[in-house]
Amino acid sequence: MKVLVLNCGSSSIKYQLFNMVDSTWDVMAKGGVEKVGLKGSFLKHEKSSGEKVLLEGEILDHQTGIDYILGVLISERHGCINDLNEIDAVGHRVVHGGEMFNSSVFITDDVIKKMEECIELAPLHNPPNLKGINAISSLLPDVPQVGVFDTAFHQTMPKYAYMYAIPQALYKKYGIRRYGFHGTSHRYVSQRACELLDRDFSTQKIISCHLGNGASVAAIKKGESVDTSMGFTPIEGLMMGTRCGDLDVGAVTFIMDKENIGTRSASTLFNKHSGMLGVTGISSDMREIEDSAGKGDENARLGMEMYGYRIKKYIGAYAAAMGGVDILVFTGGIGENGDIVRSKACEGLSFLGVKVNESKNKGLRGKEMDISSSGSQVRVMVVPTNEELVIAQDTKNIVEGLANR
Repeated sequence: MKVLVLNCGSSSIKYQLFNMVDSTWDVMAKGGVEKVGLKGSFLKHEKSSGEKVLLEGEILDHQTGIDYILGVLISERHGCINDLNEIDAVGHRVVHGGEMFNSSVFITDDVIKKMEECIELAPLHNPPNLKGINAISSLLPDVPQVGVFDTAFHQTMPKYAYMYAIPQALYKKYGIRRYGFHGTSHRYVSQRACELLDRDFSTQKIISCHLGNGASVAAIKKGESVDTSMGFTPIEGLMMGTRCGDLDVGAVTFIMDKENIGTRSASTLFNKHSGMLGVTGISSDMREIEDSAGKGDENARLGMEMYGYRIKKYIGAYAAAMGGVDILVFTGGIGENGDIVRSKACEGLSFLGVKVNESKNKGLRGKEMDISSSGSQVRVMVVPTNEELVIAQDTKNIVEGLANR
């Protein structure tokens, strides 16, 4: 089965075309459209051979962008399939499924209506996700589509973990609660870590650290998410590239009063100008911050200490919540490539049984590896995430299940 995976953002479309055969798979092509609806839009395309091409053009909307993608997939010069009929299914990343979706779903008109009801929970993300679905409905009307939700994996959290201490009426009226994000990534890396260690996923206590420009930690017990650091929105939890993470609500209202700003400006401040960028005044890019810290910049050093400390706090909290931890996993752009961050996050956790082999950890970038020392009771793993593969696998399983009814 050939599955096209789409991840539609507000001005971008990422894609991968998978060839799924039984339990094996390969990526036939991948790429992305950038600057949708803006000047200078272009499509980057890469074949499995490594051949790359950059195509510039006027891409006014998501449907035009997806039309470009389909065109390059079947083009004689750059394509990898002969006809669009070879695409058996399309899987979509959908950011927010609210309380309506606790697993991936076959997309129907009724499902689309429910997705639209979730727009107010993710007004920046769900609309472009829906644009991708509508574009495929128009361009490939007979091809089945599947939605895979970032929030779905965390729907197993117990109520005492996801509820906020606010009036119940606000939860019932607006759905204000912890939802969590990066669920597809946490699900993949926790399962993959168990495969690498030859352990039963349903028996393990796992703490998964997805560290990138956006970052979150998840507590996964016996195969289910029982807590996660992101909340009602992706701003809560860890300190991130430009997001503040955990912050006293009183400080928010104090700043709004003192700076005489409204909710929109406050949202921009805490989402776009805070985090590592705000603390260091240098960048949201961890590579630049590490470089500056190495040269003695005090704000960069402070940012690094804060970043590692907050990860460590969540690791300790989730070990307590689960009554221990068997596996600690690092993933995401920083988690996979940042040996300094991994080291800082694990420093002082020997009382939990976490001991890192620094010779294995140092310089490790983007590879699957057990970086535990021989005496570590907790296996510390680096596992590159693969959310697109999860979307492709879910799409294949759901579509095949429908066909076998």
